[in-house]
Amino acid sequence: MQYRTLGRSGLKVSVLTLGTMTFGGTGPFAKVGNTDLAGARRQIDLCLDAGVNLIDTADIYSTGLSEQIVGEAIEGKRDDVLVATKARFPMAGGPNDAGSSRHHLIRACEASLKRLRTDYIDLYQLHERDGITPLEETMEALDHLVRSGKVRYVGVSNFSAWHLMKAIGITERHHLARPISQQIHYTLQAREVEYELVPASLDQGVGIMVWSPLAGGLLSGKHRRGQATPEGTRQLAQWTEPPVRDTDALYDIVEALVAVAEAHGVSAAQVALAWLLTRPAVSTVVVGARTDEQLADNLRSTDLVLTPQEIATLEEVSRPPLLYPYWHQSNTASDRLSEEDLTLLRPHLKSGG
Repeated sequence: MQYRTLGRSGLKVSVLTLGTMTFGGTGPFAKVGNTDLAGARRQIDLCLDAGVNLIDTADIYSTGLSEQIVGEAIEGKRDDVLVATKARFPMAGGPNDAGSSRHHLIRACEASLKRLRTDYIDLYQLHERDGITPLEETMEALDHLVRSGKVRYVGVSNFSAWHLMKAIGITERHHLARPISQQIHYTLQAREVEYELVPASLDQGVGIMVWSPLAGGLLSGKHRRGQATPEGTRQLAQWTEPPVRDTDALYDIVEALVAVAEAHGVSAAQVALAWLLTRPAVSTVVVGARTDEQLADNLRSTDLVLTPQEIATLEEVSRPPLLYPYWHQSNTASDRLSEEDLTLLRPHLKSGG
């Protein structure tokens, strides 16, 4: 297992993180998975044996049941793992039972600590943007949790680049705990983050944690052009995270993944994960699985080394188009581009950068 620092911090995390959205499986999360306590213990042991040192959950996952299962499953092993969780979404029906207000975040953190059976959370993340609460209030609340010892580090998730930069600016201006990570959706099928979020991460020293790295199973190799959808998986029309806007383009990506996978004798899922680990600013990729077999396969992705040609092939088949102002920068500013700029623009430059 490889370890990378999480953003501009001294915290080292494994390049794969165990995601626990499947733990519990109640309410709307039942369609994702329904891993019980015994299954969670098996999966956590499997990850620990492989060198994974970070477990990621959220209070909203099965309305707290995922956190509860994680807390029970790591009992006696707390010193061996880092625990990350998130807050923002409604946990009850009251007017203050959601959002990123000081009131909600402090209550949510204290509730998560009880469910997780721990005195501290290693990484506490804002699960989503709250456009109503002043961001100053939110970042001050997170800083309070850090200074009180309930939280070690803070991060954000699903922010736009300007949301991220505003949060960082507030923390620097007021000397508050600074976000060290952003958890974002990033796959060969969905590379929108390369326009702003990846360059911002590099520029600001914010580590990227990737959620749903197989696009909810789209990149597992099970969904192929001209073949029936496998039993027990979703139809393409049912995907909203991520939305499938171009089915032909998706199948082109899958075919490229399968070709690389066959050359190495591995699964397409392993190739998709290995590609992500080559991307700039990615600290760790969050993997979850319905079964122990799927998880074991995902864990083997850290042993896969893609050739430069394979990486180039995958990049080309999934390359996002240049939006404005990036096409203009590519055409007129190629003599003065930073490494952050080149993470997006390099493949588009005639000289290759």
